[in-house]
Amino acid sequence: MKENKSPLVIAVTGLNAIDSPGPGVAVIRAIRDGFQEPVRIIGLAYESLEPGIYMDGICDKTYQISYPAAGAEVLYNSIKYIHDNENIDVIIPNFDAELYNFIIIAARLKALGIHSFLPSFEMFDARDKLNLYSFGQKHNLLVPKDKAIYSANDLYLLGEEFGYPLVVKGKYYEAVVAYTLEQAQKAFYKISAKWGLPIIVQQFINGTEVNIAALGDGEGNAISIIPMKKMYITDKGKAWAGITLEDDALIDLAKKFVSATKWRGGFEIEIMKNDKDELYIMEINPRFPAWIYLTAGAGQNQPAALVKMALGETIEPYTNYDVGKLFIRYSWDHIIDVSKFQQFAAFGNL
Repeated sequence: MKENKSPLVIAVTGLNAIDSPGPGVAVIRAIRDGFQEPVRIIGLAYESLEPGIYMDGICDKTYQISYPAAGAEVLYNSIKYIHDNENIDVIIPNFDAELYNFIIIAARLKALGIHSFLPSFEMFDARDKLNLYSFGQKHNLLVPKDKAIYSANDLYLLGEEFGYPLVVKGKYYEAVVAYTLEQAQKAFYKISAKWGLPIIVQQFINGTEVNIAALGDGEGNAISIIPMKKMYITDKGKAWAGITLEDDALIDLAKKFVSATKWRGGFEIEIMKNDKDELYIMEINPRFPAWIYLTAGAGQNQPAALVKMALGETIEPYTNYDVGKLFIRYSWDHIIDVSKFQQFAAFGNL
């Protein structure tokens, strides 16, 4: 932690608190709850209408940065410019698509005095959707069969192999359960137009969806594990309400993943629990989920713990959390003057 009295400065991405929300606003709320001393939050936004830019009590200042497709060098130059003005201590990226660039420049940012707590390329690739099935076989974890495809024509054979329904997924985001070939083709074109190729087609597992938010220390130890069952799901498959669970099997599964990968940082495991109580790993997201504020409410503040670990503190693994804690997300019309939007849209900061 800082020895002087100046506030800790933390930069956070993922401010799009919309119907398919990014984790940024929840991460910031957890961090503000987790420190007694004041912290200064620097928001990093991609678009000028991300709600987190304008919400009261979230960001102290926000800067616009380029999309991940611009590359690691552009990102580094942007962060360096912001750092020259803000003296950033810790940076927390919250989107799958941006993590690759942040991992590339992590050592250079560290040389500037900007700390992060990110997985290595090896960890990142191990849980990739394209590699998840083979990862599961290697470590004796249940993962549905899948296949990456580049043409909608491949859906004919996969429909026969996997049967219907099957799941059509983007390489970064979005998943559609398709019950017919026509639905699968429609999902293929829609998702590939947005996220590119390949598209992952996955065997459908019928059951109850459960999610786990966890934090690994990079040495094979799980610092925090919070299981959550979705209580209300939007048409985009996002949790709009959820409740913490007591389930040793889920906790053991997360510990097994951390031990196998020596995961460094936050992650989310999406699980389908079938009628035989078998736990199938559907996805492993390499960052905090949008519902991460529930971990703070349940007594294991994962974002605050990550900040401390990024700064070199040793955090003992949490052993208890509150079971039956419920989160409910809601919409709120936030009114601002158009001058704020114009300022950010024109100059890239607010």
